[in-house]
Amino acid sequence: MREGARVRLDYSAQSLWRVDRMIDDLRREDTPYAAVDAVLRGFGAYAGEVIVRQAGAEWWASGGDHWIRTPDGRLWDPIDEARRCFAGHGSLRLLCRDATRPGHQGHQGR
Repeated sequence: MREGARVRLDYSAQSLWRVDRMIDDLRREDTPYAAVDAVLRGFGAYAGEVIVRQAGAEWWASGGDHWIRTPDGRLWDPIDEARRCFAGHGSLRLLCRDATRPGHQGHQGR
């Protein structure tokens, strides 16, 4: 997706604007979910890595699910957030903003 779309993904928080827009474009084109599930997982994993790098967080896995744990112990689910974005109810950019700001709720508050 990265090379085909020729989008610069540099692991910056700003790059998540582009990812949100790409997901919005897929939704607007009425792309079937089954056709984009793997792409959404990739976008979510990318957003998770942005959070890891920006917040000093770490990947955490349980029961086959993958989460991000920020240094304050909060848990975030960027892969689910990518799916929510595709459904029109989420934003990887806002997830990153919230995860890198102290005091916001993680997964438990969503």
